[in-house]
Amino acid sequence: MSRSAPRHDRDAGGPADVLAAKAALREEVWSAMRAAKVARFPGAAGRIPNFTGAEAAAQRLRGLPAWEVAATLKANPDSAQLPVRQRALEDGKTVYMAVPRLAEPEPFFALDPDHLEQPPRKAASISGASRSARRVMLDELAPVDLVVMGCVAVGEDGARLGKGGGFADLEYALATAAGLIGPHTVTVTTVHEIQLRPAGAIPLTGHDVPVDFVVTPERVIDTRASRGTVPRAAAGIEWDDLTDEKISAIPLLRALRSARG
Repeated sequence: MSRSAPRHDRDAGGPADVLAAKAALREEVWSAMRAAKVARFPGAAGRIPNFTGAEAAAQRLRGLPAWEVAATLKANPDSAQLPVRQRALEDGKTVYMAVPRLAEPEPFFALDPDHLEQPPRKAASISGASRSARRVMLDELAPVDLVVMGCVAVGEDGARLGKGGGFADLEYALATAAGLIGPHTVTVTTVHEIQLRPAGAIPLTGHDVPVDFVVTPERVIDTRASRGTVPRAAAGIEWDDLTDEKISAIPLLRALRSARG
């Protein structure tokens, strides 16, 4: 019998019915990936699932004009997007990657392609970044041209569903509030086709960040024209959506709350 997936949304804020609907959709996607045998080790459940074809999706992303002009990326640290981070370093791009759960006083890794102690593939992993990257504060980051986000599911309208911790949306909000992400910053994800859902299928809250492009091993979906009512997230931190538990666990949030008084 398989173990139940960990609930990363245990300290999430927001309406209970929306949280429950998101949790059910995650279970649906994880089960579908497991049944189709397209989730790589150690499995899909409880994770941003690493998927068969992740390298092909990263290569397809590499052909987008938004990729070609980007000098700096902010990317999630999950295995599914390791090929994206690797190719960014190979293409001479600076990669910012959050320390898992933003749990350190210096919550970001900065990977400089000109100063790596390991090959790009190793340097782009969490263990490699701990050796090849500098740990930096938010105010040490340069403006970001392209944001790469991991997904459990994503809609054809760009609506994105993570694993429930809310960290990708929080990182986006922090960088936006700091002026590092603006209205012209492009957001992308790479996923398996099984992770795609029709427009309107993914429930959203005010802090959820949609993606502009969905890239699978087979195709690219530009969601901007069909986004409809899916807006860009607000230009700052939604403090009312953050629980005390979440704020207490993240040094940067604790410092920001103290500064607000």
